[in-house]
Amino acid sequence: MSSSSNDPRQPSAAKPYSRAPHDLPPELPVDYSGFIAVICAVAGAMFRYKLGSWLAIVFCAQSLVNMKNMENDLKQISMAMMFAIMGLVTNYMGPRPSISKT
Repeated sequence: MSSSSNDPRQPSAAKPYSRAPHDLPPELPVDYSGFIAVICAVAGAMFRYKLGSWLAIVFCAQSLVNMKNMENDLKQISMAMMFAIMGLVTNYMGPRPSISKT
């Protein structure tokens, strides 16, 4: 019982815990030109569409100029640019599809 008399806590001074308001960063708008660049680049590389690869490069440039979030947008733009360049290289320098006459 002597331990309770030596207790330095004061129950009358205790306050209930209240969580501090959390300031979340504002939601950034979606980068539609970056998303369209990725779609066009993948279509240009996978389906061998020259127009898709060229459109991807144009949308990559537009997205690069209007970049809001440096880290996330740069990853998306670099991926789209790599797919677009890969599509252009395979379209213009790759092997030609053989046309068989039967």
